[in-house]
Amino acid sequence: MGVTRRVGTRDSPRQDVGPAGGLAGDDEVLRALLRRQAAGGRADGDRIALAVSGGGMRGAYAGGMVHALSDAGLAPFFDVVYGSSAGAFVGAGLLLGSGRGSAAIFYEDMACREFIDPRRFPRRPLVSLDHLLDDVLVHSKPLDWDRLHGSPVPLRVVATALDDLSPHVLEPGTPEEWKLTLRATASIPLLAGPAVELHGRRWIDGSVGEPLPVLRALADGATHVLALFTRAASELRIGDPGAPAGWARALDRLAPGLGHMAQEARRHAPVLAVLGDAAHPSRDGVHLLALLPERDEGIRGLTTDAPRVERAAQAGYAAVVAALARVRDAA
Repeated sequence: MGVTRRVGTRDSPRQDVGPAGGLAGDDEVLRALLRRQAAGGRADGDRIALAVSGGGMRGAYAGGMVHALSDAGLAPFFDVVYGSSAGAFVGAGLLLGSGRGSAAIFYEDMACREFIDPRRFPRRPLVSLDHLLDDVLVHSKPLDWDRLHGSPVPLRVVATALDDLSPHVLEPGTPEEWKLTLRATASIPLLAGPAVELHGRRWIDGSVGEPLPVLRALADGATHVLALFTRAASELRIGDPGAPAGWARALDRLAPGLGHMAQEARRHAPVLAVLGDAAHPSRDGVHLLALLPERDEGIRGLTTDAPRVERAAQAGYAAVVAALARVRDAA
């Protein structure tokens, strides 16, 4: 997975900073975006990727980050966007110029019983993707599927194959398939709806197999990766408490191993190993920066406390503002 480009030239030496959570970050990622903004284009030979984590309502953190990137005028200067689960929806908002909507959708449209209602379980899924895709993204926060399909900057949506629980990037060929793709990356049997059939396979939530697609961006040849976490540093330290054990057992009956993966904190371990070690072989020649929320607002995957979810979006926004201020102050 390693590449052969070297970090640390006289023109752009590696600047490893210590963001929350002890992750070894390289501010050259933000400097590269700011240089592109000043030049007004992306023709610099670099490949700058944005990777957005999943996590249900935790996506409000990343939504706030994307809102801040959009307000700073940096959204047009990524070459590719990767997203799993909620991260795919947030990434779509960035590409379609809806930075504020990427954050507001969580506390204005999703922190409600129409979207999340434990009383539905087990007769129906707790999470209603129908509400999100057929109501919110049609009326309140309309998503232009044609524009998404034709976006010059690709959105790489990660979903997990139900047959072997391996993650893949889906490749929708039409606007209609894009809608299926975003449903697929967020579907979990019993919790958020059945697996989605597309291109001859059945797909479920992308964050089950690949919660933050940083390693995929590196493997695809990114020279710079900005990773947006939907967990605060405190959550990364204590690990993901996961779904209740009963849900996990039910999921394992549907697909052996699914329940374990759905609540297993170790699925974050490979990407955390890379993000936490500036000398990791996978980072050879690559500039990599992870942003975490400024504060832990106690958001979990099924949180419906709208004011708290809004504070989470504000914490994500503040993280980007602080990072950009740090880079500008150092210039």
